[in-house]
Amino acid sequence: MSGSTTPPGIDSLGMFEATAGWPEQVEAARKAFEPLPGLPSRGEVEHVVVLGMGGSGMAGEVAAAAAGPFLPVPMVVVRDYEAPDYVGRNSLVMAVSFSGDTEETVQAAGEAYEAGAHLVVVTAGGALGRLAEEWRVPRAVVPDLLPQPRAALGAMVVPLLLVLEQVGLFPGAGTWLAGAEGQLRRRRDQLLGDRSPALEVARRIGRTIPLVHGAEAVGATAARRWRAQVQENAKTPAFASAYPELCHNELAGWGQLGDVTRQVLTVVNLRHDGEHPQVGRRFELVRELMGEAVADVLEVRAEGEGELAQLLDLVLFGDFVSLHLAWAAGVDPGPVPVLGELKTRLRQP
Repeated sequence: MSGSTTPPGIDSLGMFEATAGWPEQVEAARKAFEPLPGLPSRGEVEHVVVLGMGGSGMAGEVAAAAAGPFLPVPMVVVRDYEAPDYVGRNSLVMAVSFSGDTEETVQAAGEAYEAGAHLVVVTAGGALGRLAEEWRVPRAVVPDLLPQPRAALGAMVVPLLLVLEQVGLFPGAGTWLAGAEGQLRRRRDQLLGDRSPALEVARRIGRTIPLVHGAEAVGATAARRWRAQVQENAKTPAFASAYPELCHNELAGWGQLGDVTRQVLTVVNLRHDGEHPQVGRRFELVRELMGEAVADVLEVRAEGEGELAQLLDLVLFGDFVSLHLAWAAGVDPGPVPVLGELKTRLRQP
């Protein structure tokens, strides 16, 4: 690891260190994974469903974005209390919860189990871990030493992809992960350097609100991760949308209030090699049409070979941007007290 490992601001939970250790986190998870007993055969699976919320749900989105285009069956991510009605004996359902106590995921996993689905649990413990033991369903263990679920994304993505490989739905997942680790190291070392591009992007965003645009599954998923990380780490509003859909609605919204939006919004375009040629043209045309209505339009281009490497590359870049935004505002990126308060109130009668 090159560059400084000392955060430039308050960081009570060690989010900077956890982010800088992303390549090692992914590698450790890949090497620690052992084939799970009781998984279905390829012919028994008609679709894949990932259950998860927050950072755990994002692990499902990353796995679906990287593997989905290559799978012979549909794969969806459900962020809710209920499993889809179609879940049954031909479903592979992976319930992901870092803590194991996410109430939406625990309830939806129970529904999937009762429906007879092939259930896999990915968690560090909690209620979901206990239920996995009670139900005698396969469980992939996530290390519980990481400071927050959002800092454990790599450790949760890896078992999802390797389960898909073990079932025979995503051959070569381990190889793609090993390649992504190399790209994560290269990007990490760049972002820790004295001229970090993440620091420059954060500086240009400044006190404005980022609106992150991406395209295809890779870019759109990365944009949602950027949004969530800015919201949780920097405690500031952030938004995300995806091409080509935004060309059919969002673009029209830039026709008014330009005197307001150009003071408060910065667009960040996340680009990658897998974009449709027409999507590339849309990026340029939209920039021309709405550029004067925002404070700035920035671009971050993914590096690495393959969808998984480029997606994780964009994710790591955005994680560092969110940390720099937090420190620039004098905010501790780790704790999210308002989310804890909401959960406490939900438990009250």
